[in-house]
Amino acid sequence: MARADLPPFTLAVVGAGPRGVGVLERLSASAPELLGERRLVVHLVDPFPPGPGRVWRYEQSPLLRMNSMPEDVTMFTDDTVKIDGPVSPGPSLAGWAREVRSGSLRTEVPADLLDELNSLTSTDFPTRRLQSAYLGWVYRHVLAGLPGGIEVVEHRARAVRLTGDGPQKVWLEGRAEPLVADAVVLTVGHLDAEPDEREDELAALAGHAGLAYYRAGYTADVDYSAIPAGETVLVRGFGLAFVDLMLLLTQGRGGRFEELPCGGLRYHPSGAEPVLHVGSRRGVPYHAKTGYRLQGKPLLLPRFFDSYAIEKLRAAPGSVHFRDDVWPHMAKEIAWGYYSELFTGHPGRVRLDFAVFADTFADLPWYSEEMRELIRTAVPAQEDRLDLEAVDRPLTGQRFGTPEEFEKHLREYVEQDLSRRADAEFSADLGAFMALLSVVGQLPALVGTGRLGAASQVSDMDGWFHGFFSYFASGPPPRRLEELLALQEAGIVSFLGADMQVEPDAARGVFVARTASHPGEVEARTLVEARLPEPSVTRASDLLLRQRRDAGQLAEETVADVVTGENLPSGRIHTRVADARLLDADGTPHRLRFALGPHTSARSAAAFTRPRTNAISFRQNDAVARELLRLASAVREQSDDLGG
Repeated sequence: MARADLPPFTLAVVGAGPRGVGVLERLSASAPELLGERRLVVHLVDPFPPGPGRVWRYEQSPLLRMNSMPEDVTMFTDDTVKIDGPVSPGPSLAGWAREVRSGSLRTEVPADLLDELNSLTSTDFPTRRLQSAYLGWVYRHVLAGLPGGIEVVEHRARAVRLTGDGPQKVWLEGRAEPLVADAVVLTVGHLDAEPDEREDELAALAGHAGLAYYRAGYTADVDYSAIPAGETVLVRGFGLAFVDLMLLLTQGRGGRFEELPCGGLRYHPSGAEPVLHVGSRRGVPYHAKTGYRLQGKPLLLPRFFDSYAIEKLRAAPGSVHFRDDVWPHMAKEIAWGYYSELFTGHPGRVRLDFAVFADTFADLPWYSEEMRELIRTAVPAQEDRLDLEAVDRPLTGQRFGTPEEFEKHLREYVEQDLSRRADAEFSADLGAFMALLSVVGQLPALVGTGRLGAASQVSDMDGWFHGFFSYFASGPPPRRLEELLALQEAGIVSFLGADMQVEPDAARGVFVARTASHPGEVEARTLVEARLPEPSVTRASDLLLRQRRDAGQLAEETVADVVTGENLPSGRIHTRVADARLLDADGTPHRLRFALGPHTSARSAAAFTRPRTNAISFRQNDAVARELLRLASAVREQSDDLGG
């Protein structure tokens, strides 16, 4: 039967940001092999522009920047990506900018981005608007390369319902008739969530006392314009959301930074700024991104947290505890990256030949006294030794007599971090960073196997380790910490400390903040949660997810401990890790519904990634795209053992 005589296979992709476009690119790549004579119609459903989607849309403040360099951002596969489909190379953000500047790639770039585009280097930190332009081009590039038989239809609307036992019906906001599809893929980003019980309590108390409370949310989507000039504001959270908030409430209100001849910045207030008092559990900002490349030999990764180590963990009897059983392997891998770079990049700072060190290192457990003695012998300077616990909690055990003493200490801490991250003499930190990326790439092989205890997976892996990774490896550009120091010196930002606690005081009509770092406290009438909400299917604010959840056809992943039988919700959409199929409340996979994203059971990373890293997201996109194409080309429906 000719292609024109066959009914098309219709696919609805809900979410047309980088992940949705990534799936479309993989469909295009494998279609010549798998689609056969069947036509494929792909409906992209998203109220935001295809390519950038919501987070990377052009319509946001030009002050907001990526925390990645353009050479570290790509949407294209390369020969390191272990996939069944064909590799389809393409430019990184840095390569795209070079090609646009040279004229070898013709595309429209908004006029207000041309100066940035023309001056961009591979080690700059681009604006999110420039990334939006790149992602928009990627989408158009994918469309232009679609093979015959694939059609794409855009729907700038929000999907609000999903129904159907056979043909799937996707209902769009403001439209009377649904899209009818043969299969549906939810390419979900961060799961927006309704306030939790504590947030509701704070909001109610704030409303009763006439206080202002800003719940957790994506900073670019929250309206902070009601915060008045000069207002004392408590900010809970010292990560990337705080950095965005800091810029929007200072430079975004007319202040400016001046470059000083001796280095550093001076802030000139506009008079419209509030005064921000910031604290968090850790009490320090995320580490600045490094400004150098590796100086030594290429790293051999993975080495100690590889498929062999994971198989041993999976074969271990009983439940596996993340901190006791998994983390030591991960820590050793991170240390291997660190010391490999230290020994080969800076041999004058060590006392042993690297081959001798490496052989002994390989035989010793990371937390053994013998390992500590090896490192003391081989690495004479304390500042050259890796202490992951001290890195993770730099304020542990430190309490200062006054808030002023603590602020002086934290300012020195940030200055030292900036100095270390700018000095290639400390490129071992980049070795640890690269090993940490490798560790994250290996984790999916352990997830979803039932080997990790429930409390261990939810609290330690999804909680503590995710926070450590973000703090160590996903921090802001160095310029942002220079701006933080300038704002602190100008009296616009104040550092509160670690283990921040905030309580409303109804009698005084204020929020009161205290930390473990000093005995002082700060009163304020405004509290901002500078973080994204924790993922939660139970509290999902997305209408489609809520509707499917309430129907029992979309479940929140729960992690069971094989020893205790304990079940804990992880907050993530429950999917079958092997193929991303949605699981219902009974754990039955749906034959025609899939979900991809960081807050599904597979726990994939960002939709775009560093080149040449065998990225998890690319592997998942390829596997799901090929499964969809097999569905499209099947003569008969697959067996009923997958549910319906």
